[in-house]
Amino acid sequence: MIKVMSAFTEEVDDIEQAIIDIEEQIGGYDKLLGSTIGLLTCYSEFISSGVVRELCNALPFPVIGTTTIGNAVRGSSGKILLTLLVLTSDDAEFSTGLSEPLTGADDAPLRQAYEAAAEKINGRPSFMLSFAPLLVPVSGDFFVSSFSDISGGVPNFGMLAVDNNSDYKDSQVIFDGGAYRDRFAFALAGGNVNPRFFMASISTERIFSQKGVVTSSCGNQLKSVNGHPVLEYLESLGLKRAEDGGIVGVNSFPFLLDYNDGTLQVVRVIFAITPDGYAVCGGDMPEGAILSVGQIDRDEVLATTAKLVSDVLSAEKFDCVLMFSCVGRYFALGYDPTGEMKRVQELMDLSGVPYQFTYSGGEMCPVSSSRGEGLTNRNHNDTFIMCVL
Repeated sequence: MIKVMSAFTEEVDDIEQAIIDIEEQIGGYDKLLGSTIGLLTCYSEFISSGVVRELCNALPFPVIGTTTIGNAVRGSSGKILLTLLVLTSDDAEFSTGLSEPLTGADDAPLRQAYEAAAEKINGRPSFMLSFAPLLVPVSGDFFVSSFSDISGGVPNFGMLAVDNNSDYKDSQVIFDGGAYRDRFAFALAGGNVNPRFFMASISTERIFSQKGVVTSSCGNQLKSVNGHPVLEYLESLGLKRAEDGGIVGVNSFPFLLDYNDGTLQVVRVIFAITPDGYAVCGGDMPEGAILSVGQIDRDEVLATTAKLVSDVLSAEKFDCVLMFSCVGRYFALGYDPTGEMKRVQELMDLSGVPYQFTYSGGEMCPVSSSRGEGLTNRNHNDTFIMCVL
């Protein structure tokens, strides 16, 4: 069993009051059991003001986390907010790790950090919770595939850091009060931990019926579909070419990618169109994969998130829920930017179950296989993901 406590503060500048807010809501450290970790998400100014550093120094357990553009726990949601979820247990054990700086597609810093943290877990870790840097020269797919190889496929649930700047320059991961733009922070869990994973992206009604095959790509650059340039493929679906050569409203039309291996589809957003007419996507686009195009807007975000949360609450019994939602879904809300957070908060507060909701720059969540081959770790875009513990 995992015992869970949540807390929040809006005190960006008053360090002493911020610590008081958190400690009062936790209700005393005598409640902590044999193994404990804290998950902290916050607006970036909580780092620059010193609140994160001093709060973590005051807490008697390791803390990992990230900056975000919006978050929620029981009792509060918003943009300029710090949230803390405390997990403590006598029959589950936790171990945290922080990689050395990442400078490219070399998994050695990840391997070293994972192996050091795994040594502190009795037996093989059964779950990994990840906070990855956004502004490094590698993608979410690199992190997911690297840790799958390193761990032997331990289920990996997490997010890429994000913040309130248009270029995400202050997006950072947090480890015991330190904040880093180029390191990977994570926690491993072993013992009596039985995570279950759920996700929502785009409903079937919002997916174009036409499907295509990726015939040429390079990493996250999609060059051609069905043997034709990607822009021609998008135009064949009825999308309009913009004056700059791109596609009008391209961010509202993400790809759904089927790896053709029996696992669930994943979503890939289109970040930009290169001068050569290639689509730069939010993850790898492997040749031979089947893709279709969907449409996402405010109504779709609210409907898919609310349905998933309601379905899980009605069917599952659990100690807590961790939720990450893509910043792309946040932007799709338009004039109602807090709509998704508020909907989640309403549903979760009624349930009485501890939770933490955080906006992300990319999502990591295992997907199941229709072939009965267990879970496969995947990198996602424009997706709302849930981990039930």
